[in-house]
Amino acid sequence: MTTSLLVLIVLALGVGGYIVGRARALRGVGGDQRKLHSLPSYYGTNVAMKAIVPALLVMLVWLLAQPLVVESSVRGDLQEESVRQDRSVSLMMSDVRRLANGLDVAVESGMMTRERAANMRTEFTDVRERLGEAGVALGSAVTSPVLRAAQKYRALSETGDLLRTGIVLALAVAGLGWGIRNSTPEYRARNVVETGVRILLILASCIAILTTVGIVLSLVFNTIEFFRIYPASDFFFSTTWSPSFGGGSELGILPLLWGTLYISLIALIVAVPVGLFTAIYLSEYASKRVRSVAKPAIEILAGIPTIVYGLFALLTIGPLLLSVFGDSTVGWMDAGTAVMTAGIAMGIMLIPFVSSLSDDIINAVPQAMRDGSYGLGATQSETIKQVILPAALPGIVGAVLLAASRAIGETMIVVLGAGAAARLSLNPFEAMTTVTAKIVSQLTGDSDFGSPEALVAFALGMTLFVVTLGLNVLALYIVRKYREQYE
Repeated sequence: MTTSLLVLIVLALGVGGYIVGRARALRGVGGDQRKLHSLPSYYGTNVAMKAIVPALLVMLVWLLAQPLVVESSVRGDLQEESVRQDRSVSLMMSDVRRLANGLDVAVESGMMTRERAANMRTEFTDVRERLGEAGVALGSAVTSPVLRAAQKYRALSETGDLLRTGIVLALAVAGLGWGIRNSTPEYRARNVVETGVRILLILASCIAILTTVGIVLSLVFNTIEFFRIYPASDFFFSTTWSPSFGGGSELGILPLLWGTLYISLIALIVAVPVGLFTAIYLSEYASKRVRSVAKPAIEILAGIPTIVYGLFALLTIGPLLLSVFGDSTVGWMDAGTAVMTAGIAMGIMLIPFVSSLSDDIINAVPQAMRDGSYGLGATQSETIKQVILPAALPGIVGAVLLAASRAIGETMIVVLGAGAAARLSLNPFEAMTTVTAKIVSQLTGDSDFGSPEALVAFALGMTLFVVTLGLNVLALYIVRKYREQYE
């Protein structure tokens, strides 16, 4: 049974339980809900929660744990083969998963039976050719250990899916029966439901916190592993970025960090003045009619995917800059991909971010401060310069720092607009690259996570995480420290 079908069945049991529980509670008092401890809807909700929540929580935990258990069991069978082939277990596991998925596709399409897929041997069947007939492309020939591991992977996954289905349905039915049994007039359904909702809110908060902790730990552990096999001094202080999966790599972060900060600086130079002036106009000068049209129109930019901005940089901004700065008289620019190209596109992307936050911050300045300034004889422009902007400055600075952290983490605009050259240069018309772009390139395709060339992506990610976290903390500190004096 598929996961989506199982979820629908559990939800259907919950809906049915709501109807039955509510009706049973009302039937117990002859339809007079005044004799119930709680409203009828609470009795129905109590049954639905007991049928749905435990079952879905168990299913969620099972979905997270099953792949780890299955892969751990299969990895043990590949240790000897990985040594013999001089390949990492991680790369062999990717072959196993691909082959297992291919066998599933072949079975579902009717090209082979389940028994055939479970008992196939490389000595008698060309597995790659057979799966190719089913439309599954495998990159290399299938060895006997990999096939056996894939068959074990499928068998364990099918067993786990079957157990999951049985346990989840049993929990849903048991919860349904328990809730219906409790649907009596004296049962404190409202207390139980409110306690259950409180627990769910706490769990949601814990999931958010634990997700952050998990991201940080995954970066930390892999970064530590990287620094065990590659010197930290070379990573942080080398000015050369030259990865080579054949060995002899130079993995200095300075060119990437410089490109990241340089492109982000140009983006802020574009976004901050335009966004701030837009916010001042919309909050202080524009009529309600103009504001109702202009503000949503500007915020449409925030909904455009970054890949579209990347294409805009590649096809429009780059050629335009090249036509101006790349002619024979100036000759500053050799190609359309450059720091300036990506910076301008990224700045356009950040305009609604800066303008929207700044607009909200300026509008939060008390009207009494404006009225007091006008009462002392100040003009509107003087009031904006000497009263409103100083009052809103901490929030505006926080908005700019948040926009900077957003720019530092951008990927697609950089990949398409800035080029791929890792260099230290002050020329904004040269191609450069950033930390995020190199993280993508280092982890593209099958990666051997035992090599520094793949693990360096985690060190790059950890460095970027620390930089953006510092900017966010600084922004929050500025906003919270200076906000109180204007309230």
